[in-house]
Amino acid sequence: MLPRPADYYVEKMRALHDAMRDRLLHHLHSQDANALLEDLAGIAGVRGGDTIYTIDAHVEEVLFAFCEEWARADGPFALVAEGIEESGWKTYPEGATTDEAQFLMIVDPIDGTRNIMYNKRSAWILSGIAPNRGAGTTLADIEAAVMTEAPTTRALLADQLWATRGGGAHRVAQNLLTNERRALPIRPSQSETLAHGFASIAKFFPPAKAATAAFEEKLLARVAPDDGENPLVFDDEYISTGGQIYEILVGHDRFIADLRPVFFHALGLPKKLVCHPYDICIELIAREAGVVITDEAGLPLSAPLDIRADVAWAGYANAALRARIEPHLIELLADVTG
Repeated sequence: MLPRPADYYVEKMRALHDAMRDRLLHHLHSQDANALLEDLAGIAGVRGGDTIYTIDAHVEEVLFAFCEEWARADGPFALVAEGIEESGWKTYPEGATTDEAQFLMIVDPIDGTRNIMYNKRSAWILSGIAPNRGAGTTLADIEAAVMTEAPTTRALLADQLWATRGGGAHRVAQNLLTNERRALPIRPSQSETLAHGFASIAKFFPPAKAATAAFEEKLLARVAPDDGENPLVFDDEYISTGGQIYEILVGHDRFIADLRPVFFHALGLPKKLVCHPYDICIELIAREAGVVITDEAGLPLSAPLDIRADVAWAGYANAALRARIEPHLIELLADVTG
């Protein structure tokens, strides 16, 4: 168990997210378009299997300073984040050991960096908190989670969603001019079919794109046969796991799967740019809202809280959609994996 009530950690994470988002928005608004692109899209390094851009480094400064101050006030904990070298674990305050950590906080400072650094689409700040069970701690142990929208410079509103285990999921929208916050509903689609809705399987980058698209076409032919003049299912890929889950949570998308690790393995490709645990550490929010997210075999997510494990997942807006799609998904994946 966590040493404090889960709501306490939600409030801490919300404050952290606000500070990180505000730093990011400051940089986005304070530069002209050309300077913005040159500054924020610069490569700062490669860590944890992903490219770290200058925009990431700006937000990491806020994250690390917040963690040090929080730990000195309330006691040691371990941060798990993609910007940390080697295992991705760093214990706060400085000098504390992993065994002393009261809990683990896993964070993706910017999920969807490539969206926001070009000012194309919102990125997301993601975090979850779990009791410290050492290296055996997994996504399934997370008891509190928060996701916060980092919008483009054209946006007036920014969403923030959170959940605690057994405490339901919540959503507010903040007016970025007045700072007013207004509660909004979380309404995943209740449709039992994909007809006239959005659904997709992630194929963001060239590796395995053709194989994934062929798989997607076979799956949709089974679960949403297209017999009419116009297509029944629409594809709108959001290059952010947090963004994908948000689209399901608010009723925009009905089914999304990210099976890149499966296809990369089957095709003998390196598992570059796949979903990692920090990308989907807010799965608890979806679960508390009635959305079903599983691994590629239909089981609950159980990846370790580190920065290197690959995660394949499928998300269904409701149980009826899962019942309709999942058997075909698993059967067709068996053909892929041999």
